[in-house]
Amino acid sequence: MSTRIPTEVYAEMTPNPATMKFVTNRMLIEGGQQVEFTSKEQCAEASPLADELFNFPFVKAVFISGNFVAVAKDETLGWEMIMQQLRDYIREWLVEHEVAVAFVPEKLQPSATFDENDSEEKRVSSIDYSGMGPTEADEEIKFLLDEFVRPAVEQDGGAIDFKAFHEGKVYVQLRGACSGCPSSMQTLKGGIENLLRSKLDVVQEVVAEEM
Repeated sequence: MSTRIPTEVYAEMTPNPATMKFVTNRMLIEGGQQVEFTSKEQCAEASPLADELFNFPFVKAVFISGNFVAVAKDETLGWEMIMQQLRDYIREWLVEHEVAVAFVPEKLQPSATFDENDSEEKRVSSIDYSGMGPTEADEEIKFLLDEFVRPAVEQDGGAIDFKAFHEGKVYVQLRGACSGCPSSMQTLKGGIENLLRSKLDVVQEVVAEEM
């Protein structure tokens, strides 16, 4: 008889109306890692929880960070019809399973690079980073993002990853609830860009890559 793991789960709205955050009282992924899956194929062996969630026909993406999983849905059903069902399903799954994320696939890590011969399906970046090498400003930009931006973004069920700094532009990747969020561009320009420009003279603009 398998041991049941006491687990609590509650649902929380995010600024993105298409994404709901399900918060638990236990860690789902270790070491400060985060991972976003946008298809069932990406989950194979990496995350049994995400793999199961993609069995729901309305699920478009699954983002796991710390003690929460953020689920993005399509427009076929409203949250009022599926939120309770999804919350109960996630809780029951976690009661029965200890490991939600076994590992983060290399291609889905924020620092992943993409071969120029990769197919369009494998490429997840809309920006060509070839020729954008490390700069002296990289570490300070990362520090500012980690210190002032990341906590608020994670609270909203998302993530922001530094990708590159080139010719005055800071390139970042938005994941989780931030990806496709109607207010994310306002946050990007009105908050993050203003912060970095006020702290670093070399920064002129912040650009988010499209997923």
